Amino acid sequence: MSRLLFLLYFISQLAMASTQPKAIHIRINQMGYLPNEPKIALVFSHRPINKKMVLVTMDETRIVASFKPKKSKTKGWGTFEYYYEVDFSDITEAGKYILRTKDKAFTSQTIRISENAYQYQSEKLLAFMRQQRCGYNPFFDVVCHQGDGRSFYGPMPDSTFVDATGGWHDAGDQLKYLITGSYATAHMLKAYELFPKTFLDSVNHLGQPGSNGIADVLDEAKWGLDWILKLHAQPDQLIHQIADDRDHRGWKMPDQDNADYGWGPNNHRAAYYATGKPQGLNKYKSEATGVSNLAGRSAAAMAMASRIWKEELQDSIFAAICLKAAKSLYNLGVDKEGFQQGNSYGAPYRYSEKTWADDMEWGAAELYKATGNKQYLQDAKKYALKANTISWMPFDSVPHYEYYPFVNMGHFSLYEHVDADFKKTLAAYYKSGIGDNVKRGNTNPYTIGVPFIWCSNNLLTSLITQGILYEKMTGDKTYVKFMVEQRDWLFGRNPWGTSMFTMMPEQGEYPFDVHTSTWALGKKQVVGGLVDGPVYGTIFNSLKGLHLVEPDEFKDFQNTYVVYHDDLGDYSTNEPTMDGTAGSILMMAYWADQY
Repeated sequence: MSRLLFLLYFISQLAMASTQPKAIHIRINQMGYLPNEPKIALVFSHRPINKKMVLVTMDETRIVASFKPKKSKTKGWGTFEYYYEVDFSDITEAGKYILRTKDKAFTSQTIRISENAYQYQSEKLLAFMRQQRCGYNPFFDVVCHQGDGRSFYGPMPDSTFVDATGGWHDAGDQLKYLITGSYATAHMLKAYELFPKTFLDSVNHLGQPGSNGIADVLDEAKWGLDWILKLHAQPDQLIHQIADDRDHRGWKMPDQDNADYGWGPNNHRAAYYATGKPQGLNKYKSEATGVSNLAGRSAAAMAMASRIWKEELQDSIFAAICLKAAKSLYNLGVDKEGFQQGNSYGAPYRYSEKTWADDMEWGAAELYKATGNKQYLQDAKKYALKANTISWMPFDSVPHYEYYPFVNMGHFSLYEHVDADFKKTLAAYYKSGIGDNVKRGNTNPYTIGVPFIWCSNNLLTSLITQGILYEKMTGDKTYVKFMVEQRDWLFGRNPWGTSMFTMMPEQGEYPFDVHTSTWALGKKQVVGGLVDGPVYGTIFNSLKGLHLVEPDEFKDFQNTYVVYHDDLGDYSTNEPTMDGTAGSILMMAYWADQY
């Protein structure tokens, strides 16, 4: 069935079912299930469900199993009162199936069971990353923002030209942040280190078709590494942001940027140097206290790159460049302990990160692995104790990006280098955060554990990543079912029955009218982008300048607690983000590596 026909069918099913008081709604993971993992569909209705359900082959030639839905002990959200589970975990035979009521009145989307369900799916996320590239963009085949940038807060006179070209556009807008770019780069490198066999080599370093002998994930990470090297041109210098909210001037293509920073449209943009002090060229100022967050995780990325390029790619020259940068970045973080936040201009909204010990722990741990210098090990342990369990995970609401990155990768990187007692401490830190989310998940039928603040999907993929790292550290598989349920939410086991990744799966229900210029102006879809995700109704209703463009196809599944809209106008739930997508790559690679 074509994508258009499937969409029309699925929407017609939603419309028909939502008008029936006795309608039964079935939610599954559209992407698929591995044969031996938990497989639990969620079923809900306005009325008690007394019908038996059957799992049948896609062609309806065979009934595989029959089920009596098990009533959930928790309350749902919104108008639906009755929630049930259908556990078909015992079905391990590869194939395509449908879960439906025995009378065929209500049916699920296609259920796929396959050991290859996640094979090379991370490549689709990398395709989205290439579409976000600044400089040469292979998706559009254009070169953009060659005027980046003109310095502010640097050691040279303001408005001096510096080369800050490259990197990635942050989301649907075209700003560039080291806050997110450094994490995206480091995350991709860690994903490769852990699961190297799950990645392909199908593009060159420019993102154009054709192999170059280097895994595509490393090509993409190097795009970030090259940019970070430009931002750290001297040992005491670090640019942390290109452009600001003056960028927000409606839909625009990257090579036709109408934003004006004082040099005319589509020209030079502001390049902000990290000083560790409050910044802002207009009335709104950040609360910066240092640069350790940026320096630490950039150092982690560079240290990992030095090992990979030396040991696996046999490029000792680039490896040496990366190691030198890792050391100087780390030293900069030591000299200016604290956090650098994003800068705003015409509005008070910014990336308000306030954590940094986790980043310094990560940088020190990776440098110790790269150099064997025991001072780095001692530093990493010191910063680990300071970072502790500090995270968004215990809270139901936190300010935007205050606890970033949303997973402390430093605890994992340090784990292999410490004694048994310290290992227990690090594992306990991870377990504590996972436990906070399990408790929250036990309050709803979806068992979803994250708070629905802005970028809730980023929190979710980070929670899953923490669970994966905890399992690899300890061998403890306590949270396997919980992590699978979190993943399944991302692919359709949610109130709206939609994937949260664009064009994944291709024949499924996924974000279509995303908040990007690529779609608004070019009507081009880009595979693999993770959208922001659902938000509390209170957050959505408080946002200014947000208007839905089309009638809400999910209106019957919205509620006052949490909302999601597949709508071009919803920048709060339906805008794909660069770092959210990059931060999902390790998760995808993990499930691809299970067979």
